[in-house]
Amino acid sequence: MINIKLVCVGKIKESFHKEEIGEYLKRLSKYCKINIFEVEEYKIKEESPSLIEQCLIKEGENLLKNIKDDEYLILLDLHGLEMTSERFSEKIDELVSLGKNITFAIGGSYGLSNQVRKRSNVQLKLSEMTFTHQMTRVIILEQIYRAFKIINKETYHK
Repeated sequence: MINIKLVCVGKIKESFHKEEIGEYLKRLSKYCKINIFEVEEYKIKEESPSLIEQCLIKEGENLLKNIKDDEYLILLDLHGLEMTSERFSEKIDELVSLGKNITFAIGGSYGLSNQVRKRSNVQLKLSEMTFTHQMTRVIILEQIYRAFKIINKETYHK
């Protein structure tokens, strides 16, 4: 069974997001082994470019500690590639066929460090719109679930 990992900056605070995440983790257990790792989100009092950069570096180092060299890393990033759900499912199917373990990284409020970007295999943009990193976690879990439904030719509402 394929291993999928989400490495995320910050914790989920809202109970409704926790419920949604729990539901998708339960649904996905049929298709893959999935784990979520949360790293500390650094807060800064003043938003200066140098403090934001320091924050990104610290968060990036913590993210990278949870990512192995052999894992295929997909960054969820505002500047990444956009894919349809069908194309995303093809990519997941290709990685599963190659026996790759897949890791998704979700940054914090300020995004992702250059070190994490350089480590990534692909950067994926979920939408032209901006979402909270908590909402992004729910959306990517739903898209991973949708991908497995498409791969297995199982019905799922559109």
